[in-house]
Amino acid sequence: MADFLMPALGADMDEGTLLEWLVKPGDEVRKGEVIAVVDTDKAAIEVESFAAGSIERLIVNPGETVPVGTLLATIAEHAAGEIAPEAPPASAAEKAPVAKKKSAAGKPAAKKRPAPAKRATEPPHLETSSPLIRHLAEELGVELDRVHGTGPGGAITRADVTAAASAAAQPQPEQPTRPRPAAAPPARQRVTPIARRLAAELGVDLSGVTGTGPGGTVREADVRQAAAVPAAAGTGTAGAARGAGADGPAASSAQARLLAMRQVTARLMARSKREIPHYYLSETIDLTRAMAWMHDRNRELEVTERIVPAALLLKAAAVAALRVPALNGFWVDDRFWPGEGVHLGVAISLRGGGLVTPAIRAAADLPPLELMSRLRDLVTRARTGRLRGSELTDATITVTNLGDQGVELVYGVIYPPQVALVGLGKVVERPVAVDGMVGARPVVTATLAADHRATDGYTGARFLSTMSELLQRPEEM
Repeated sequence: MADFLMPALGADMDEGTLLEWLVKPGDEVRKGEVIAVVDTDKAAIEVESFAAGSIERLIVNPGETVPVGTLLATIAEHAAGEIAPEAPPASAAEKAPVAKKKSAAGKPAAKKRPAPAKRATEPPHLETSSPLIRHLAEELGVELDRVHGTGPGGAITRADVTAAASAAAQPQPEQPTRPRPAAAPPARQRVTPIARRLAAELGVDLSGVTGTGPGGTVREADVRQAAAVPAAAGTGTAGAARGAGADGPAASSAQARLLAMRQVTARLMARSKREIPHYYLSETIDLTRAMAWMHDRNRELEVTERIVPAALLLKAAAVAALRVPALNGFWVDDRFWPGEGVHLGVAISLRGGGLVTPAIRAAADLPPLELMSRLRDLVTRARTGRLRGSELTDATITVTNLGDQGVELVYGVIYPPQVALVGLGKVVERPVAVDGMVGARPVVTATLAADHRATDGYTGARFLSTMSELLQRPEEM
């Protein structure tokens, strides 16, 4: 039996609010599958299961706020540590004795195996869909047994579900009679978790909100628009109503959330500056070769796939962390613990204020094109509240890039318990002397904030010089 606890989704988290369960008792889950959505002071986070088995009991109800480490659910683990794919009744009956024999040699955890036998009569799509996909399909009113999976092994993906929802929604305008649209609101009442939470905060009745997402799904923007409409259409002095009705509750709710986020950040940064003896270094890096390589590479790519300078800079930082491992890890219990791989934390600003630092896993092993794709995906999900818990806890070193804001020099504050933070500024043209000739060249200033308990300036200088050397040979990264 495994305990599923409220995770610590970052060094600054003390408690979390369970927004939604994506599974129910009896559901089979695999290790790494998303089973719940938890709200923190920074964002709504998708939390994965750390064990494979069947959900035995859900203990905490949606809407409850509990401390980190609180028992949320229990999972009956399978003897082999994996979930056997569900099969038709005959096959399931054949496998049942085998499962019992395996569990007899170990724990009596397989006692909960009646679930597969009971579910054997359910549609076969359960074999190819995760709890998250089944939850999305339920929200969008999509029957998964009619969806063709395009993922590996025929797995049903999010794109398959949204495409099915859009296709199902198209025939509705052609229906000749009006009674159908009258019955449509319940079918269209599909709400994303963040939209549901925002509606509760703003006091918006979701039954009157028209969704603009796939298949009519109600999104965050729809709720915010609905919160503003009553004031604009109100009676009497429209200006006063608008001030007290729309901007009042909506603004106060947004301000309260931003204040909570700032307080969490303030505590963490105060701890960082109080406990960590920072030292700072900087180096101006010539990007002539890197930019030329990038432009040549982009000619072969679609516009939506093209690489930007940030991807090359992140790749160089990740490889430098791999080659100078003393800066890639954590300071815990008065000693340095090296990270297992380079998981690059990227500071991302959120709409409305605040920031999060999710990680791109194994960033040093990714080619620039794949790193660019991962970065786009991470930014999109961070700003729509769809990050996963592991993405907020895995970072071994963090990069903050303020070049797109026009900043040329960034001196950051280390995110504890990490021991280093890389700052990247704007790519600018500067006069540079090369072989006795002066010319304008693209350069960027990279900075390093490092923990003096873990390393010294020599190690930090080696890190920045490694970044510079890598960017002179971009084709090798």
